[in-house]
Amino acid sequence: MSSTLLEVTRSSHEEVERLERLVVKELQNEPASGRDRLLQSHRVRNMIDTIVSTTDKLVEIYEDKDNARKDEIAALGGQTTLGTNVFSAFYDRLKEIREYHRRHPAARVVDVNEEDGLLKEEPQIEFSGEEAFGRYLDLHELYNQYINSKFGEAIEYSSYLDVFSQPQKISRKLKNSRQYREYLENLLAYLTYFFQRTEPLQDLDRIFSKVESEFEEQWITGTIEGWENTVEDNGHDPAQLSLIDLDYYSSVEELVELGPERLKEGLAALGLKTGGTVQQRAERLFLTKHTPLQLLDKKHFAKPSRQPVQNGAAAASLHNENLKQVALMEAKIEKMCDLLDETIDRTKDNIVKKQALTYEEIEAEREEEETQAESESDDDEQQIYNPLKLPMGWDGKPIPYWLYKLHGLGQEFKCEICGNYSYWGRRAFERHFKEWRHQHGMRCLGIPNTKNFNEITSIEEAKDLWKRIQERQGVSKWRPDLEEEYEDKEGNIYNKKTYTDLQRQGLI
Repeated sequence: MSSTLLEVTRSSHEEVERLERLVVKELQNEPASGRDRLLQSHRVRNMIDTIVSTTDKLVEIYEDKDNARKDEIAALGGQTTLGTNVFSAFYDRLKEIREYHRRHPAARVVDVNEEDGLLKEEPQIEFSGEEAFGRYLDLHELYNQYINSKFGEAIEYSSYLDVFSQPQKISRKLKNSRQYREYLENLLAYLTYFFQRTEPLQDLDRIFSKVESEFEEQWITGTIEGWENTVEDNGHDPAQLSLIDLDYYSSVEELVELGPERLKEGLAALGLKTGGTVQQRAERLFLTKHTPLQLLDKKHFAKPSRQPVQNGAAAASLHNENLKQVALMEAKIEKMCDLLDETIDRTKDNIVKKQALTYEEIEAEREEEETQAESESDDDEQQIYNPLKLPMGWDGKPIPYWLYKLHGLGQEFKCEICGNYSYWGRRAFERHFKEWRHQHGMRCLGIPNTKNFNEITSIEEAKDLWKRIQERQGVSKWRPDLEEEYEDKEGNIYNKKTYTDLQRQGLI
């Protein structure tokens, strides 16, 4: 039955209609708390994803590019290459149905009780202890990246929660670095991932599409806050846009962080040679900080070019495009912060409450923690006594201490690929290899995040393993000169190389 294309079509339509009924039934239930509302949204999101994937399969079947559906419909009428035989087609189909039920005696039949069970499932949603099931943001990793950067400043975590959503206040001269670009990428990735977990029914692609369209209009007119007059028609020499302000760099090592392409643009704008390693380019550019160009040795200058203005304009165009990508990420981050405005306010209040506690209170009792999202229900909010700071369970209460020791939640695992991020417990450590932070780190290294790299936390070990895998793949490739076989008139077998040599010598 299900082996036929028409039966697959019928069962797919049935599945879509069943899921649509479940979505309507689910949305008619009013959740009692914020936790229930989040679980309901994820259940609906999973059902919608299933409907979309099933519909895509139906569209592919109806397009019938291989004419399989057309042939099956013709076969139902008994049309074959030998003519029309209705009875033969009927008994063939009957035989197929009996064979299917013989192999599958317990064919799946969906009843009402099973549908009710689907509405009570609790989807698995990944939240850290700091996030408290989507109530608060956990920006500690990004905060450390901010205060240890050139564009950031040493401020308290509570103050960072006020400024991270306002990237336009950072000086534009400090944004032209790889460090700032990586910070924006990490911040946008986290906010996007958090929003997808807390608002699964929102269409994030449509939101970002609208942001990009508005951004393009404002970028052309030069009205984006913090990026005014960035386009090339602002009256300045385009080649000057690629110059690097050396006042913000105190050593060659800091210039190396800009990368080879940015150093090449800066050298080309000054008329200096652009070749060599990244270290050599940085050293050559750093010479110009304390030495005027007129006093530099001629060996540092590039040969005269017939099109210096065109080269400068091309470099400026590339530089302007990089700045545009940075500005677009800032616009997306501001939009995400607007959507998560209530969550940001709750996070600020929670941090202020924690900072109000004295050291003695924290060390002596560590008590009266705020309940999680289910406290929004009709039950009165109650404070939980948790002096050992045990993780919260599914019911919003601290897990038993024996369970905490059993799962080794006091054991710390650090991953260098994730920026030396700490994971507590073996389960969280094994699970993090599929999460966004580790995947982003592997992408930055240019290594695919496959099962071969599970348990690998060191950058050097990951690079060495990737190198060995590439070498192994190179050895396993088919080599026709050694593996392609030839046979002479006498039945002797040679590989291609040997056969060609013997034939060239006239021995065959």
